[in-house]
Amino acid sequence: MSLKNTNPTETNAWKQLTNHYKEVKNQQIKSLFNNDKDRKEKFTINFNAFEFDYSKNRITEETLGYLLELANDVDLKSAIEAQFSGEIINQTEKRAVLHTALRNQLNNEVLVDGKNILPEVKETLAKMELFTNKVTSGEWKGFTGKSITDVVNIGIGG
Repeated sequence: MSLKNTNPTETNAWKQLTNHYKEVKNQQIKSLFNNDKDRKEKFTINFNAFEFDYSKNRITEETLGYLLELANDVDLKSAIEAQFSGEIINQTEKRAVLHTALRNQLNNEVLVDGKNILPEVKETLAKMELFTNKVTSGEWKGFTGKSITDVVNIGIGG
């Protein structure tokens, strides 16, 4: 499946959000609560042991509607499904993005080209942990034969 290549800033929902922002940017959170006794319940999501309370932000039901419209305009649902099912969505590198595999605590299969890559991911993470433990304990020595005391990490973001 190919991802929908829509620039979100060119959608109608984005324009509506931009205009809406001008209306809500100076609203005080206290007044939002005073005007809506059910605000906390409206803008709180509970999932298992997690509670995501976004009621203390300048968001209204209208804002939420525009955000949902934006998500629909860019087909966010399909993009999320594509990411979680290991589809090739990184168009620059022509590969799947595997953030979900690195954080997979449930041992669910992570398929890339029909192959479950989770065993390889777990093996690599175990090697990284072993290496990290050897560096921090001083067992792993640097080029000079001395323990490594400083590490510079340069990442690409994923």
